[in-house]
Formats: sequence, C-alpha cells, structure tokens
Amino acid sequence: MENANSPARVERPFVDVPVLLLVGGMGTRLRSVVSDKPKPLAPIGDISFLELLVLQLRAQGLHHLIMCTGFQAGQIQQKFGVGREWNVTIDYSEETRPLGTAGATKLAGRFVLNAPDFVVMNGDSFLELDFGQLIRFHREHGGLASIAVRRVPDAARYGTVHIGAENRVVRFSEKMGIPEAGVINGGVYIFNREVLHHIPDGPSSLEKDVLPGLLSHGVFALEQNGMFIDIGTPEDYARAQALYESLSQAALLDSHARTQKQLQH
Repeated sequence: MENANSPARVERPFVDVPVLLLVGGMGTRLRSVVSDKPKPLAPIGDISFLELLVLQLRAQGLHHLIMCTGFQAGQIQQKFGVGREWNVTIDYSEETRPLGTAGATKLAGRFVLNAPDFVVMNGDSFLELDFGQLIRFHREHGGLASIAVRRVPDAARYGTVHIGAENRVVRFSEKMGIPEAGVINGGVYIFNREVLHHIPDGPSSLEKDVLPGLLSHGVFALEQNGMFIDIGTPEDYARAQALYESLSQAALLDSHARTQKQLQH
C-alpha cells in the first residue's frame, strides 16, 4: 500500500479536481461494428474503452468523475454505478437531447461550481499524459483553458491547433482532409470555472463554437508525446483493440511512475 509520505502523494495537489467525461455521442460511424451499445462501452480487450479511461484517471489520483451521458445513457450508468468497484466517485449528467460537447459541459456545470478548475475529456479517445503536469501547466499560465495536444504524422481527419509564443494557442483550423503532419487537439482540456459563462445554452461544440472565442482570454496548449488513439471509425477501433496491452500499460502508469520513467530516458 502506498505510504502517506510517498512522492506520488506529494505530487498530487490536484486530487479534488473533478473530471467531466463526454460519453453522450451517437457514435454513428462505429455503428457497423458496435451496434448494441454506446461507443464508450465498445470492448477493448476484456474491458470497455470507457473503463480504460476510468483506470487512467484513478491511477493518477483523479477520483471524482462526472459522466455526461446521452445516447443509451442507461447502459453506462448500469455498468459503472457510483464507481465503487473502481474506487472512484461517479455522478451523472444526462442530456435529454443532443447538446454537443460544449452543451454537455454546461449542463454538467452544477457538479463543478465549487471547483476553481476542472478537466473535460472526450470519452472516445485515449491520450497518454501526466494529468498533474497538465493541471500545473494550466494554473501557471493563468488562462481560461488549456489543451493537451499531440503532433501526428497524418492530421487529415482532425482539426489542427496553431501555437505561438509561450505555448499560447493563436488559431484553430478545421480539418482539411489533407494527409500531412500537424498538431491536433488530444481531447483533454483543463478549464477555469469561468468558462461555463462563455458557453451558450443549448447545443454547441467546444471545438467549433467555444474555444475559438476564448483565444483572447488565454488558451494554452501542452504538447504530449505518448500514445494517442480514438475509436471514432471502425479502422481506428480495430487498431485500439490490437493495441490493448500497450493502452492498458499506459493507462495504469501513475504520474510519479511516469515522471521517473521520463527521467530515466
């Protein structure tokens, strides 16, 4: 059992930061291979993709999760309940109509009213990162939002993030379908609570409607070099299944162990 004075405990001043998991999408592109369940419950090895994300968060000391559900919400709540099996606390914010990533975030705002900042994660992508590092980065830069980004060799199906001096985001570009390298949004954000005031009521998108409007208030990007995969298409879902062992190892590596590993290299 971890000692109360261990470095892992000392390095975790962010354990009370709540995490919103965006798991309410329809998953239409994946319907041909996962037709009977919401996309985040798609099996990866012997667990669901969403469980992989829960394990990643728990390993790094983030225990208060809010699942922003929508499509087939009951299956997700039945699977995870209040989170006791995973040693986390889970609340649910269920949308009654599709609200998009920003609308779902605003709907769940009641769960983060007492938190100065909070994490938002896409429920259909996995990014290997040190959450403690990202939260510290966000607090040091003092902007309204910070994004974990990843450089990929083929950014054709993603929008790209343009970063200027001092890691400040200067522009977002829509996906162009051009097969070239680029820096993409990794689907993990740290938001100041004030961001909720910049999200309109009703359906809206973080990527298209909210983040571009926050640039003048300070949006910063921290580049990550670890594994990144989403399961938005049958091809990428098959790749995630093939990489199950590597994804599991990456998910279970806590912040302290990750730092030690980086120092060894």
